[in-house]
Formats: sequence, structure tokens, C-alpha cells
Amino acid sequence: MSTNPPATTVSFGPLKQVDAGVLDVGYAEAGPAGGPVVLLLHGWPYDIHSYVEVTPLLAAAGYRVVVPHLRGFGTTRFRSGETFRNGQQSALAVDAVALMDALEIEQAIIAGFDWGARAANVIAALWPERCKAMVSVSGYLIGSPEANRLPLPPAAELQWWYQYYFATERGRAGYDKYRRDFARLIWRLASPKWSFDETTFNRSAASLANPDHVSIVIHNYRWRLGLVEGEAKYDELERRLAQAPVITVPTITLEGDANGAPHPDPSAYAGKFSGKYSHRTIKGGIGHNLPQEAPRAFANAVIEVGKYARRSS
Repeated sequence: MSTNPPATTVSFGPLKQVDAGVLDVGYAEAGPAGGPVVLLLHGWPYDIHSYVEVTPLLAAAGYRVVVPHLRGFGTTRFRSGETFRNGQQSALAVDAVALMDALEIEQAIIAGFDWGARAANVIAALWPERCKAMVSVSGYLIGSPEANRLPLPPAAELQWWYQYYFATERGRAGYDKYRRDFARLIWRLASPKWSFDETTFNRSAASLANPDHVSIVIHNYRWRLGLVEGEAKYDELERRLAQAPVITVPTITLEGDANGAPHPDPSAYAGKFSGKYSHRTIKGGIGHNLPQEAPRAFANAVIEVGKYARRSS
């Protein structure tokens, strides 16, 4: 079984806020200001607390750790009410680069899972000069609406039930009304052996009360299916991503041995990484929220991939 220390044993403390691109980003920070930077990106329906136990491990190893709430989560807000609430993959990656610019971070190890892993992949592919190295749970996650038009076998389609639910107005209304119940269900399905407690769940579920959350989530999944448009300013980035670019930065990919969420087999994406690369399957009933379920394994991968980067520089 996947187990954690009680949620009350660790916390981030007060968060910081910074204007970065179109967002006022809420983020946690730890570790020495002059240390090598690690940017940790969370997924859906989770929040920065997926890294609440990873962060002190990396800080103790000398890293400056930055953990932002993605758009639509936690204390992150749009700076203008007129900005389109866009959930497409390139927008989330641009957010992360804008945050690095705002914090005067030239280069970072970027690590993530779920939406955060996809954003890390996009940054590594499009702006490798900003990504010193990468840790990506479930490997290569760059996609495109065009590729997503191809049908999957029925059993695989079943795993994406919520994506089709969100394609309907009933789904939008249902997610808005029941977002905490929805998140709890996804947590259980995606990590069937993770015995999270109510304190752990409630701490992260509070981030889903963000006023833009539902709009971002619904747009993300509808955009993936080609049901809605993105923003024209991202068209060129998406054109490049649709070509499934090879990632050149040093990379470690991770997978839990009990991941109940849709995910590719590691053999399917190994060839998408041309730099120094390795894959690790983390055993012990580890599910989709790998950094929170196996924080030391995740932190060790970040530290190891940093060594890859030093050897290749």
C-alpha cells in the first residue's frame, strides 16, 4: 500500500504572489536563494501540496524550490477579467516560463506530473535553453487535437470518461456543482492503493475553489478533443508541438506501479528523449499522484537528473 506521513507534519507556510505574464501567480518557495532552481508543476485535480514533502527534501539538498499553482488553481489569478480562460497545453507552459522570467530564473530543472508533466515537456521541447533537465511522470505527454481525433480501443476510451463528460454542458454544470466529490473520485480511481486521509484531501481540494477553475478545466479537455479553439497567439507553438518534437534535455521519466489514470507504456515514449535518459517504475502501490505518494523517490529523481545535466554541460 502507498502511505504518507500524516498531512499535519509538513506544510509550506505562507505563499508568495508575483505578477507573471497574464497571471498573478501564487507559489511556495523553499531552499537557498542562490541554489540551483527546481520548478515543480502539479496536475489536475491536485495542487501544490502534491510536492509538500518533496520540497523540504530538495531544499535540504541545496536546491531553490519553486512550486506554483497553475492557472485556475489556488491563489493564482488572472490579472485581467478580459483574458480568455484558456487551458490548452502551450498556455500552461508559457505561464511557467513567464513565472521564471518574473523571478529572474534563467534556467531550472523542471519536474511534474499530469498537467504539470505536459507543461514541462512543452518547455523542454520548445525552450530547451530554459530547462536544465526534466523529470516527467508518465513520460512524453505532448499532444494535439488532431492526433486526439483518432479513436482508441474501447477499454482505453473508457478511462477517459470524464473527458467526454466535460464535453457536454451537463458535464460543466456537474463539475462546477460537485467539484470536490469529482476530485475525490479521480484521486481514488487514479491512485487505488493510496490511503490518503481527509486532511490531505481537503487541503488540496480547497485550491479547486478558484473562480477560474471550472473554465480552465473544461476548456483544457474540450480543446484536447478539438471541440473548442485555443488562442491564435499560441497557434505557432501548437503547430510545432503537433509534430511531436523530440526532447533533447537530460530526462528521467517515472511511473507508479499502480497508476489507475490513463497513461502510456514507457516503451512507447523512450525514443522521444534524445539526451541522457532513464526510466524508473516506482513500486509499492504508487498511483498517479506520484510525488505525494512517493516523495523521496521523486526527489531522488530530481537530484539524479541534475547530475545528468552537470555531466552533459
